[in-house]
Amino acid sequence: MIASEDWRWLEAADAIAERARPLSSPNPPVGAIIVKDGIVVGRGWTQPGGRPHAEAVALAQAGEAARGATLYVTLEPCAHTSERGRACTDLVIEAGIVRVVPILPDPDPRTFFVGLKRMMAAGIEIADVPSPGAANLVGWGLAKVTGYPEVTVKLAVTADGFIARPDGTSKWITGEAARAHAHRQRARSDAILVGGGTLRADEPRLDVRLPGLEGRSPQRAVLTRGEAPEGWIAVKEPRGIKGRGWQHLLVEGGADVAEAFLAERLVHRLLLYRSPTEFGEGIPAFRNPGPNGVPGGWTLSDRRQLGNDFLEVYDPDDSEGA
Repeated sequence: MIASEDWRWLEAADAIAERARPLSSPNPPVGAIIVKDGIVVGRGWTQPGGRPHAEAVALAQAGEAARGATLYVTLEPCAHTSERGRACTDLVIEAGIVRVVPILPDPDPRTFFVGLKRMMAAGIEIADVPSPGAANLVGWGLAKVTGYPEVTVKLAVTADGFIARPDGTSKWITGEAARAHAHRQRARSDAILVGGGTLRADEPRLDVRLPGLEGRSPQRAVLTRGEAPEGWIAVKEPRGIKGRGWQHLLVEGGADVAEAFLAERLVHRLLLYRSPTEFGEGIPAFRNPGPNGVPGGWTLSDRRQLGNDFLEVYDPDDSEGA
């Protein structure tokens, strides 16, 4: 049975899985926590390049303390041996884990419920969890099933809904705290995409400039029917993002690019960094905003203050998309 504290540990496992994004690609960013008598004795997340897996890292950290403990993991432990490492299912059994609480089964046919059944046969209790979902596995799941990444549109906007002045200037609409948060979003993404106009006008670096995270700067892509500069990837049209191996794509390229992706129903989340500044007139963030300042079909799911600015997170009213 699922215990009340299990939800807390599952959320914690998903939280540490974020540390694997995007470096675990093409493998999923998995998080694992081993708990014994209410104390964490091991934790891990998928390492760069996909190995070691989260469970292997957590078990190595726990050592003998894993015997008699519970493993919380965001994805079913793998059941197949590869040249890059042993099956996590076997490692779990050998370590003496007595209970496993997974969020999701692994859709890989080599593992799909195979690992869970093997652990049950070894006497390990498998919790039947009504899945709370694993936020950090959404992009991997989408890419695996549809070929499309999870798409987030990020815009810095004024209080009155503009992304730039009439002449196109827009630098530093938001403050330092909001910009730092935006760089964190970059660090969680496989690629960032802007429009050709943004590339020509601003020559953006699109890198991560947070201490310690510089190595997580994503690939740079531009929506253009022409050629991309050296070091950039040309995407001819929005659905051209399919099949590129990206799990998480951040679209930063202004109103036209945002509109193009929204029109194709490819967007899974809107991030608006809203400044208290007002322009009075300028280039609007959206062509047909509703009463809440965003297009219809989007609901505010989170709002938090970042310095003098606010981050607004919008999710679609339905689950349709790529």
